[in-house]
Amino acid sequence: MQRIHDIYRPKDERKGDFKEVELVLSDSELKEQVSRCMNCGQPFCHAYGCPLGNLVPDQNRAVAQGDWRRAYDLLSANSDFPEFTSRICPALCEASCVHGLDEEAVMIRQSEKRIIETAFGNGWVVPQPPERENGKSAAIIGAGPAGLSAAVTLRRKGWRVTVYERRNDIGGLLRYGIPCFKLDKALIDRRRKILEAEGIRFVTGIEVGKDISAEWLAKQNDAVVVAIGTPAARDLKIPGRELAGVHLALELLEGQNRFLTGEIAAPPIDANGKNVLVIGGGDTGSDCVGTAIRHGAASVTQIEIMPKPPEERDASTPWPLWPYMLRTSSSHKEGCERRWNLNSLRFVGEGHVAGVEVETVKWEISPEGRPLKFSSVPNTKEVIKADLVFLAMGFTGVPKDNPIVAQLGLAQTPRTALVSAPERGICCVGDCASGASLVVRALASGKALPIC
Repeated sequence: MQRIHDIYRPKDERKGDFKEVELVLSDSELKEQVSRCMNCGQPFCHAYGCPLGNLVPDQNRAVAQGDWRRAYDLLSANSDFPEFTSRICPALCEASCVHGLDEEAVMIRQSEKRIIETAFGNGWVVPQPPERENGKSAAIIGAGPAGLSAAVTLRRKGWRVTVYERRNDIGGLLRYGIPCFKLDKALIDRRRKILEAEGIRFVTGIEVGKDISAEWLAKQNDAVVVAIGTPAARDLKIPGRELAGVHLALELLEGQNRFLTGEIAAPPIDANGKNVLVIGGGDTGSDCVGTAIRHGAASVTQIEIMPKPPEERDASTPWPLWPYMLRTSSSHKEGCERRWNLNSLRFVGEGHVAGVEVETVKWEISPEGRPLKFSSVPNTKEVIKADLVFLAMGFTGVPKDNPIVAQLGLAQTPRTALVSAPERGICCVGDCASGASLVVRALASGKALPIC
């Protein structure tokens, strides 16, 4: 039996709305797929792949047997927010699936998605307040994945927990960065009601460090958890950066999400009828592609300075490592020209961007097959026409002038990640402590608190 690859709504249909793009697999399809699981003696999906340590083989067996309640009990033993990870996680577990050695990995992410939605549909997902209070209180700064995970971890151990969030609602990039067509924001609202019923308090629209002092929070509580992510997007400081029409990716993504959830009356950026250029080849760039297509862009091009990855797993990342290989998202399949080995030199235009001058580069490859450094290829300059440019080149660390750093007296690594001070009851979790990474790793970080 082969893995199912077409898991998306028809392209022409999904391009016309911002609803989730994935189809729901039938019971028979899903049971057949999880029956491919070999119940390995050493399940790498569980022990190596999943940062949360999900009990994947046991979950698969329960689904194959139609025992959805047991499947949910097993999933929720380690995963507090499977409705999020089952939609947006790149599935590290599948990359380390033993089946992937000679065939294709089991559809673990799709299984978890069906398990959690079945659980919600049957009323099995209920608040789990602590059996007893421990008399301690904690303030959590940031309501993104790491902050929410830390809140659940502390509350279930009896802490009084208050989460402070500078935006108008909780979720961090789950709400304000990841498009609705990948993650319906109603799912965050659904989970918030459960968290509040467990006794977690949310204070939104308050920026710690400015509206309220982090030092004051530390004095008022037994612990402070810093979960502010990596707020600084990587910019592209080349000539012409000041031209109108050149935006950081989150300006598009956050604005669109705020419009769709009713926070603002209209999206601040409209790509309808425009030639759109996305600089950066990762997930954020792909999200910009999908959003621009749904706006009705005349054309969408995505460029990347790195070389084009191989179609299959590269020898530099053997199983069970996360494979270096080409990845094509549902957004790419909707209509996008993708190009690699292009270095952006300058934005061109008068007052408003009209294009980007680029140059082809050649990479020096390591003996292990990884790109090391690039050099320009002579006589390869060209201008790519663009009415809108979105910079999607990832995120840097926490700026050194962030007031929370000074107010809590936090140390920073050379790459500006924050360093916990558990002896003072201060824990730094998620991207602000590790650098920009995956939602599932942020959730795992929030569970591993040294103060617990």
